[in-house]
Amino acid sequence: MPQITLIVIYICIGLFAGFMSGMFGIGGGAVRIPLLNLAGLPLLSAFGINLFIVPFSSLVGAVSQWRNIDKEKAIYLGLGGIFGAMIGAFLSGLIPTLILAVIFVALSLVIVLGLFLDRIVPTLAHKINLTHKSAFASSFFLSLISAIRGGSPGSLFPAFLKAIGCDIHRAIATSLCVTIFTCIGAAIIFWSRGDIIWLPAIFALIGSMVGARLGSAVSLKTKSVWLEIGLGILVMGLAFITVYEAV
Repeated sequence: MPQITLIVIYICIGLFAGFMSGMFGIGGGAVRIPLLNLAGLPLLSAFGINLFIVPFSSLVGAVSQWRNIDKEKAIYLGLGGIFGAMIGAFLSGLIPTLILAVIFVALSLVIVLGLFLDRIVPTLAHKINLTHKSAFASSFFLSLISAIRGGSPGSLFPAFLKAIGCDIHRAIATSLCVTIFTCIGAAIIFWSRGDIIWLPAIFALIGSMVGARLGSAVSLKTKSVWLEIGLGILVMGLAFITVYEAV
């Protein structure tokens, strides 16, 4: 395939994944990784490129939605996420893919149910209180599972934050802020192993940053209920795609 065609493909992959990232606060890896792999890149390279891109595209989205970020929660979620992602990066490839996929789907289902907890069981939703320790532990676990499968916890963070009582716009903005930091350490590990191929990484990065800016602009103008529904469908859709790929 001509190189110019590949460059256009990488940019388009970045645009689409970046838009979803800015729109829903996800890292974009669940979209970006299979598309990069489909474009001919080895899976470990797709993992490494995704982790390299996420901090930059999330930064664009977080800056666009700065006023909605819960700074206090972001600190503890970020710290837990950094450690979880680094350990997960070391363990990547050691745990059977199908087992990881099943765990990921189970987590996604629980978190999506939590996304609508205030409507299903409002009394229980009001009793949930995220302490600093539980924020650290939750982020560590979500980041660990996500990094083992080469992604960021961004696909789970927005729904998780909504489940513990954050407004959906605040949850999306805070997730974007946290994923800036959770992927940096893991990306360094993949880079040190030579898994990042720079040509697709740079062009997918350019597309992702533009897409994240556009997605954030749309997100800020979208009603909360539509963001919640869209996020729920997206999280479960990506989870089942993960199982399909594992099988």
